[in-house]
Amino acid sequence: MQVDRTPAPRADVCIVGAGPAGALVASRLASDGHDVVVLEAGPRFDFADRPDQMEAAIRPDSDVSVWGMGGERDDFSASGDRYYPLNVSRVKGIGGSTLHWQGMVMRLHPTDFEGSHDNDDPAWPIDYDDLRPYYADAERALGVAGDADNPFAPARDGPYPLPGFPPSYSDSLFAEACDSLGVAMHSVPNARNSEAYDGRGPCVGYGTCQPVCPSGAKYDASVHVEDAEKAGATVLDRVPVQRLETDRDGRVTAAVYATPDGTEHRQTAREFVLAAGGVEIPRLLLLSRSEQFPDGLANSSGLVGRYFMEHLFAGAGGTIDERTRQNHVGFITSECHQFYDDPGQAVERVADGETVVPESDAPLSPIKLEFLNYAGPSPVELALSADEWGDTLLESLREAYGHSIAMGGLVGQPPRKENRIALDTSQTDDHGNPVPDIQWSWGDRVERSLRRATDIQQSILDELGVDISWTAGPDGGGTGPAYHHMGTTRMGSDPATSVVDPQLRTHDVGNLSVASSSVFVTAGSMNPTLTIAALALKCADHVAERL
Repeated sequence: MQVDRTPAPRADVCIVGAGPAGALVASRLASDGHDVVVLEAGPRFDFADRPDQMEAAIRPDSDVSVWGMGGERDDFSASGDRYYPLNVSRVKGIGGSTLHWQGMVMRLHPTDFEGSHDNDDPAWPIDYDDLRPYYADAERALGVAGDADNPFAPARDGPYPLPGFPPSYSDSLFAEACDSLGVAMHSVPNARNSEAYDGRGPCVGYGTCQPVCPSGAKYDASVHVEDAEKAGATVLDRVPVQRLETDRDGRVTAAVYATPDGTEHRQTAREFVLAAGGVEIPRLLLLSRSEQFPDGLANSSGLVGRYFMEHLFAGAGGTIDERTRQNHVGFITSECHQFYDDPGQAVERVADGETVVPESDAPLSPIKLEFLNYAGPSPVELALSADEWGDTLLESLREAYGHSIAMGGLVGQPPRKENRIALDTSQTDDHGNPVPDIQWSWGDRVERSLRRATDIQQSILDELGVDISWTAGPDGGGTGPAYHHMGTTRMGSDPATSVVDPQLRTHDVGNLSVASSSVFVTAGSMNPTLTIAALALKCADHVAERL
């Protein structure tokens, strides 16, 4: 079928990117009657293909990307102290990375905005109360299931839209050990339906949430792309934006995009919103350099691409002499924020009478702990890789499967200027543009925080009687990024030290806004998507005020 990818003749707003931020901005502005065009670099995926994608994903011998990532289109460099595997966990396409995300949606704490973790995190130019109503709107938009049982969560004005999911069986195993140590467990807010909501059915337990939800119970941004289209928005797929053009007054006049046959088009609009994520947004701004903006668009501060931040994974696990029912649930149902605002508090290990405290008084990142519902090999993986058949295979599965248990957690990086997204002019993509170069390093605080997180986790596992066989941290290895790209167009009130203002508009370009985790000033240690959604809705309101 021939797809029309020519520019819309009239547009109030042009949005670059159809992930959660772009989709929410498009849905809100189109619903308000504005003419909206969305330009997305990746394809439009057919929902009917999801069962086949699920089957491909669970085969251990499959090395094919379920969502088509890789190749010249997605090339990148990673020249920093730490290698950054960018394509492991991103999606280009309608829906963006929410097509394969885990679906955990927590609000940042007030201390994240205040910069008051007793460390080197600066304050944001907005506070928690500024985002509080947008957080509530975002939870309704995504359909968040949750319970108000978290004593460490920030204040809220009402219940979650949907009831939370009950604790898993393995959560119940953790509960007694945590109680002995004085560690609080509580539920996890999830962007997946615990009951029918917004035209989508409840979770039916496929367990393949990452990388694909075949039922659609887990939210993905194609939901709001479809809402935007129903309200009249034009959404073009497979049209990567090559650069932004500006007029003599320094305002953006057009987004220049390429169609699959290589033809370039210009989409004009009154307002432009960048929502392509924390790597592609700074890359596009740097690619849009001109005589008027020799260092890249919106980059008078020199900070476009700077302060790239991530969350690092900490974990520990092993086996226990009883069934754990791991891999029965594809998402997390219990976690612990007790060590978020106070990561240095002591843990009393009853098993050996030891008090576990940080190794030094040096600052730590907030710590978020998770009780994993997936540890050890899955029965599908064991069966497909086995050399046995029939009853012999069944007996082997019974012996090998079901005793694994594990914890995980996130710690955030402080903003470091040397961590950045730059252009690698020695390597080009399929349109001849320099690819993004990720220059990434950790720093001492990250390593201390990872070590602290794994110490707490091992205390809990020891109390539970787990034979610990692995740890993921600075000493045990196995740690890596959570693929939460933050900070590369940071928000601030001072144009000399930031890229966008508190209304998400760039300081340098009056009709250019950014809706993304790229505007984060600090990383915190919470999964960022709910904050991305809240900021996107805030951005949409400010754009609407100017139209």
